[in-house]
This record gives sequence, structure tokens and C-alpha cells, in this order.
Amino acid sequence: MESMNDMGASSDMLDPGIETFYDSAPSLKDDDSIRRKVTEFIELNSSSSNTHAGNKIFRRIVCVTSGGTTVPLEQRCVRFIDNFSSGHRGAASTEYFVKAGYAVIFLYRRGSCQPYCSTLPEDPFLECFELTGESSVQVHQSYAEAVKRALKGHHSAVEQGQLLKLPFTTTFEYLQMLQLIALSMKSIGPLGSFYLAAAVSDFYVPWESMAEHKIQSASGPLDMRLAQVPKMLKVIREEWAPMAFCISFKLETDTSILLKKANMALRKHDMHVVVANELLTRKEQVTIVTREGATIVRRGETESDSEVEKPLVKLLVDMHSDYFEESTRIACEKA
Repeated sequence: MESMNDMGASSDMLDPGIETFYDSAPSLKDDDSIRRKVTEFIELNSSSSNTHAGNKIFRRIVCVTSGGTTVPLEQRCVRFIDNFSSGHRGAASTEYFVKAGYAVIFLYRRGSCQPYCSTLPEDPFLECFELTGESSVQVHQSYAEAVKRALKGHHSAVEQGQLLKLPFTTTFEYLQMLQLIALSMKSIGPLGSFYLAAAVSDFYVPWESMAEHKIQSASGPLDMRLAQVPKMLKVIREEWAPMAFCISFKLETDTSILLKKANMALRKHDMHVVVANELLTRKEQVTIVTREGATIVRRGETESDSEVEKPLVKLLVDMHSDYFEESTRIACEKA
């Protein structure tokens, strides 16, 4: 992995733990391919000289992170610590961002929920299809509409150049890819946004102190010291993509401390928005916390409004619009 200074970050402003993390992390597999895909996607959606179907393209771009990260315990990993997250919020939100006209970089955990698949069964390949003879396969009638909607939505987003999906598994992969994406989005200023819904591990085993081979159980009890994963939110705001509109999430099990913790995160990491959610009610309602105050967002009661992500994304899109207009006004005054 390139050093932080090579990637455009000022060492004077960085937590030493951040430099240590990136300098010691294993190289990101397919780094050049990922970088090329991200660059091409951003150029496609942010350049007025580019066209699709004869129309000029100039979209807002959001990086949606989704799912949990793993912490390998061995370099040739057999065992790992997992930060569980189904990825439903990120996947559902991606659909609504696309509907709102955004281009979405969907940075997701392998095997987690995918956009346009929320109405499909857990094992869609085996449950949605059936044999009709020796060599023919068709969609089972009970899933025909759901499969049609999923295919139509996904194909439309991809064909319109509005969806780029990038998978990760480990904390090392996630944070290296997030850095790559953020630095690539720096050039689009306030048109860019981050919707950081991934459940990132708080602790990790530094690569250089990790066992190379499988840890043997015959060696007796395992005593392992974990390092703290450095917080990257403020680095995004101050170094990597300082003009982007940034949304982070705070999950708690104790409602009495939720808003206090969300407000602390808002100020500590200089976020524009923190979405506060309580574990048991997170699918019913969330609270949007900004410097102006807190707003509760609840899911609707009809089938078309059954996901809290629909009103959540709508409100965030409006807030991003206000932020973009204000940023543009300030830039014009300085010019």
C-alpha cells in the first residue's frame, strides 16, 4: 500500500495510528483495477462533456458503505473476528439514492445484502428458479414479479452508469478502498457525498504481529493483544475529500445515551449528519442529528413506504442539495 503522504494526506494532521495502520497493511489486491473503475465511474458522472444516450451527465455521487468488516487472526487466514451487519440499510439506501438521481459507489461486504434484492428469498438461486423438464429452467411463479423488479432495477442502474459495486471482506481491504475512493472523489467537491453505514471493527491485529499460519489449538489458551482501529471520519473531512457531504451512523443499545453519543460523534469527527439508531427500533425509526438539532424519521405504514430508508434518504438528499447550493454560493463570492 502507498504511504499516506503518497496518497495526498498531510502527516502533520494525522493520528499516528492511521499512518501505522496503512503503512503496515497488506497490499490491496487488484488495486490498479479498483482505482481504474473508480476513476472512470467518477469521470463518467461528473463531466458535462460525457454523454449517455445523447444526454449530458453531471450527477451527484455518493459512496455508500455497507456490511461488517472482518479481522483476520492469521496472515493465511483461517480464523477471524467478524463485525456482524446484514447490510440491509446500505443496500436499500442505494436503491433510493439511485432513484434520486445519484451515482452510487456501493462499497459492500461480500455476501451481505445487495441493492434490488430485498424482496428475494435468502437463497434466491435455489428458491426462485425451477426445472421444467430435463434442461430448461424458469422463474418460479411465486417469485416472478420480485425477480423481474430486481433485474429491471439493477440493470437500469448499471446501464445508466449509476451503480458501481466494490466488495470487501477485511478491515484492511475496507479502509484502503475507502481511502482510494475518497481521494478520487476530492476533485468533485460538494457534488460528492459519503453515507458510511458499514459496521467497521473497532479493533484489529496488526499485520506484522499476526501469525502467518493457522493458530494451533494444541498450544493451549490464546492470548492476543488487539490494536485499536483508527477513526478515519475526520481524515475524510479534513484531508481526503474535505468538500464532500459526510453522513455517519451511530448505533447503541441504550436509548438514554444515544443522542449524546451521536452529538459527540458529530463534533469530534466534523460530520455534517450523524444518523442515530437504537438496535431494537432501527428498522422503524432513526434520528438525524445535525448542528441545528435532531429530527426523527419514521417508516411509513403503507407497503410502498415500509422501509425507513425511503424517508431517510429523501431528507438527506434535500440536505445535500442545501449544502451544495451554499458551498457553490461561498465559492462564487470568493472568486
